[in-house]
Amino acid sequence: MNKTWNNKAWFMVLPVLLLVAFSAVIPLMTVVNYSIQDTFGNNQFFWAGTDWFADVLESDRFWEALGRNLLFSAIILTIEIPLGILIALNMPKKGLGVPVCLVLMALPLLIPWNVVGTIWQVFGRVDIGLLGRTLYLLGVNYNYVNNVFDAWITLIVMDVWHWTSLVVLLCYAGLVSIPEAYYQAAKIDGASRWAVFRYIQLPKMKRVLLIAFLLRFMDSFMIYTEPFVVTGGGPGNSTTFLSIDLVKMAIGQFDLGPAAAMSIIYFLIILLLSWIFYTVMTSSDEQA
Repeated sequence: MNKTWNNKAWFMVLPVLLLVAFSAVIPLMTVVNYSIQDTFGNNQFFWAGTDWFADVLESDRFWEALGRNLLFSAIILTIEIPLGILIALNMPKKGLGVPVCLVLMALPLLIPWNVVGTIWQVFGRVDIGLLGRTLYLLGVNYNYVNNVFDAWITLIVMDVWHWTSLVVLLCYAGLVSIPEAYYQAAKIDGASRWAVFRYIQLPKMKRVLLIAFLLRFMDSFMIYTEPFVVTGGGPGNSTTFLSIDLVKMAIGQFDLGPAAAMSIIYFLIILLLSWIFYTVMTSSDEQA
């Protein structure tokens, strides 16, 4: 039996495609154009080929910033994924506590990134900040402006406070979708709490955990606003991630060619790592 395809539906998608082309593809092509050319002003460009890419890849500045990004993302994922699962497992599944917990979990996600940075910038100040002043009175020598360790701890705690809720909500959605019959069967078999988590809850959460893992990796790897507001990339360059270094190069130094090349490399690294994470997690799910 021959099927008749209605291609008129593509006209409904056309406005979306045009919007994506205007907001993503065209700026990307502009960046590519700057990455392979050099300019001395007056809208005059000269072919540079892959020179800018070579300069970026040979720069210690790039690799140091990339190392900070990878370290920060690894710490964030190590803390937020298990913590989000733990909180979701202990949230109520029925009653008045459900909406209360969901609202409390959603509140940090509603705060804009620059506001989060401003909140923690004030919160950690030794003179007027609640955290900084309290630690000072307790005799703790805390100063995120001058101490590298304190700056990193502040950024990590800030990110955990801001984004763990996303992991919690995704895991909670996976947990509430598990039929009650699974728990009843496990109770009849005398399964332990760990066995229920290992063989029932964790497999049912794998899909949402994949989403949470990818979202948190991409967000943490591209972090810019919060560390820029809180530390400005300091002390020294200790919290200068690739995003901050890229903005400094493009806007502060106005090196458009190297900045464009770095942004493309940055983009490709995120795509590659996200693809690796997705492939590994989905392949393990298929094997299971």
